[in-house]
Amino acid sequence: MAKQPKAGKVGETAKEKKGKKRAAAKLAQEVGKAKSIAKPPSDREADLARAPKWQPRYPGSGRLDGKVAIVTGGDSGIGRAVCALFAREGADIAIVYLGNKGDADDTAAIVEGEGRRAITIKADVGKVAAGDKIVARTIEKLGRIDVLVNNAGEQHPAADIRDIDPDQLQRTFATNIFGMFYLVQAVLPHLGTGAAIVNCTSVTMYQGSKGLLDYSATKGAITAFTRSLSENLVAKGIRVNAVAPGPIWTPLNPRGGAPADKVAHFGEGTPMKRPGEPNEVAPAFLFLACDDSSYMSGQVLHPNGGTIVNG
Repeated sequence: MAKQPKAGKVGETAKEKKGKKRAAAKLAQEVGKAKSIAKPPSDREADLARAPKWQPRYPGSGRLDGKVAIVTGGDSGIGRAVCALFAREGADIAIVYLGNKGDADDTAAIVEGEGRRAITIKADVGKVAAGDKIVARTIEKLGRIDVLVNNAGEQHPAADIRDIDPDQLQRTFATNIFGMFYLVQAVLPHLGTGAAIVNCTSVTMYQGSKGLLDYSATKGAITAFTRSLSENLVAKGIRVNAVAPGPIWTPLNPRGGAPADKVAHFGEGTPMKRPGEPNEVAPAFLFLACDDSSYMSGQVLHPNGGTIVNG
């Protein structure tokens, strides 16, 4: 079991800082010090200079026993941590990934190591047909669907709004918000009373982000979608909530388009003066997916290092 970090930890260890600087140096060596990186390099999560912590931190208590969850973007980062924790709590998992089969297979092995079933589904959630494909494969292999976690996302930092071309703008919206519509449309006939949908929004929805204009706009749309979908489905006994992470150390940040100078100091601007780890976010998804949150719908949880937000 992963070592439990002290609650309320402020700042980073020397090892964590060194790993972050190594990740930044590697990025600078590969792409230079540009503020916008059109085609960032990719790694498997295991190859990152500072490994994200995905491991569940406590024994399971059966909160998802017998349930099946779909987790988009489940191959790495927050998605991997969610898959691992859900499996520990008794769920079988459909892991949806875009292209990193190695990471998806690693996550499947983690789920199976917890004694649960795992399937991997390669799909571009921004495509209209992806929702039907994901749902059909899950029903075929796992037999039912109880929880949908819409976690897949992409970001493309740009210092100037004029650097955001139409293809990028449409791609970011397709992945981050349109895909949620497609998947909910496909999964809805299979969800019964007590089912849960959990969407991943972001602190950038509340704070804004001068370098992530299109990304933060999609996160605002996700929050509005969460609240509206909750109103639409609550009478069916289906709860819809969201999680708005702050800066979390995942592959999306050191290898997702952020410039090297930002990576070197990632997360240090939070009140806790550090980025969060995926396994500090996954419990928020678990809470909203299980019956512990039976009287909550249309709400957003904020694991963000102590940043105060409104709404």
